[in-house]
Order: sequence, then structure tokens, then C-alpha cells
Amino acid sequence: MKLSEYRRLMSDEFGSAYAGVLGGSHVLQQLGNRTPDEALAEGVKPREVWLALCRDLQIPEERWLGRDLPLSERRNA
Repeated sequence: MKLSEYRRLMSDEFGSAYAGVLGGSHVLQQLGNRTPDEALAEGVKPREVWLALCRDLQIPEERWLGRDLPLSERRNA
């Protein structure tokens, strides 16, 4: 997963404003008591951060891959 995909998933799931709040303030024990932003800055892969957030916030598994995008949007994502 690219960082841009991670950011899209965050925005789609939480809205762009709240995604920013979560990224900078939500501490994930699974990632060594770091926020998502800290973990990413320290080299943790975006997919690991995303899945840790999904588990911690109890996001239903069917939403872990994000919303289905039309083919035209997938090319630009």
C-alpha cells in the first residue's frame, strides 16, 4: 500500500478533518504506543498502520479495503 492509498482510506473512512486528528493523536498500542503519524514517520508501512487502526477502532473487516471505486477513479488514485 502506498502512502497515498493510506491517506485515501483514512479520508474515506473518517472524513479528511477527523482523519488528520486521528493520525496525529490516536495512540496505537499495537504500534509501540505511537500515533499513526509517528509510526509512518519512523518507517512503519502504511498498510500496517491502517490495519492497526482498523483493529483498534473496531472498523468492520468489510471496510478494511476501502470503498469500491469506479475504474476511472482507481487509475487516478
